[in-house]
Amino acid sequence: MKPLFSEERIQSRVDALGREISRDYLGKDLILIGVLNGGFIFTADLCRAIAIPHKIDFIGASSYGNHTKSSQTIEYTKLLKDSIAGKSVLIVEDIVDTGKTLEFLVEDLQKQSPKDLKIASLFWKKQKANPKIIVDYYGFIIEDDFLVGYGLDFAGHYRNLPFVGVYHPGEVSE
Repeated sequence: MKPLFSEERIQSRVDALGREISRDYLGKDLILIGVLNGGFIFTADLCRAIAIPHKIDFIGASSYGNHTKSSQTIEYTKLLKDSIAGKSVLIVEDIVDTGKTLEFLVEDLQKQSPKDLKIASLFWKKQKANPKIIVDYYGFIIEDDFLVGYGLDFAGHYRNLPFVGVYHPGEVSE
């Protein structure tokens, strides 16, 4: 599998996002909410790139299962540990594809009365995604390819790749 986004290119963009978020949230009570499972690596790298104090929590929501297409049915796999009421919340997602999972999460998290709520995603399929979902901080706008690596997976595989490549069924990574 050939890298579409190298490890160095990803890290450079994550560092830039960290600087931007640090500037925008200076003096605010920020909590990052990483979306599991795919977002765990991006969340870890992004939290280290953010130079201001912040908390981290994780939420699990999935619509893919073991397929390359969304099932359109979203289910929680993990709930938040702490309250987000009155906090500045930044949802950290690996990829915004259709935006259905994110729309579900945003609507549900808004019920908990955060001070404000924004979205960060490493990858955004902007042309395909629900236009109601605005990604406030994004790494890369991409085409409608199925990506793996850097936390992104196919049926639980390839998350460990340090780069991101396009998955083609039957292909084996090097």
